[in-house]
Amino acid sequence: MLSDKKICEFEKKINYTFLDKSLLTKALIHRSYGNEHRDFKNINNEKLELLGDAVLDLIITEYIYIKFSNATEGELAKLKAMIVSEPLLAEVSTEIGIGSYMFLSKGEELTGGRERNSILGDVFEALLGGIYLDSGFENAKEFVLKYFVDRIVHIDENLDLVDYKTILQEFTQKEYKKIPKYIVLEELGPDHNKQFKVGVKVKNSIVGEGLGRNKKSAEQMAARNACGRLEVKLHETL
Repeated sequence: MLSDKKICEFEKKINYTFLDKSLLTKALIHRSYGNEHRDFKNINNEKLELLGDAVLDLIITEYIYIKFSNATEGELAKLKAMIVSEPLLAEVSTEIGIGSYMFLSKGEELTGGRERNSILGDVFEALLGGIYLDSGFENAKEFVLKYFVDRIVHIDENLDLVDYKTILQEFTQKEYKKIPKYIVLEELGPDHNKQFKVGVKVKNSIVGEGLGRNKKSAEQMAARNACGRLEVKLHETL
């Protein structure tokens, strides 16, 4: 288990001191660990993860409900889905450095479990569940918002989370009764390191261009640039 030194080190990282240290330990135990340690066969972070998922959902929903007070239910649901997502939770876990403190089986560790998004996302929710049980909702809320407020403010800059092609299409259908068309303008570089330059047309005019290592990423970048040019930003629609 974690030594007192390691516990203190981890608590300093997250700026939270557990009253019940066993909750912190349990939050870090992946179920695979029990396969190699009989004493932990039925001890893992899955129930804490379930609880943390519900707590996170409420915290984020409350925050965006207040911040984007003019948004519709559908718009808030889309935004929440982008925020409470595996990639973003894993990103936060990586920022904190949770991966190096987790208890994993040797097999999971050898196959990159400490860097796997699904495991990192789950352990963040388990940690949140532990904090909620340890000292209540307000401390859990403070912990979450410390990592998520800035990400929410700048979420429209994250191409991995925001589907700009869909946002642009919804806008052009509503405003112009037209669907954007994507065309490859240029292929750059050798075959083993090719890049695609893509343009997106609306009403026969190119309104955005994007560069990417494949057509899909180039189209997303083009759509993002088109949204900027047409002043269709995620937060403005909310």
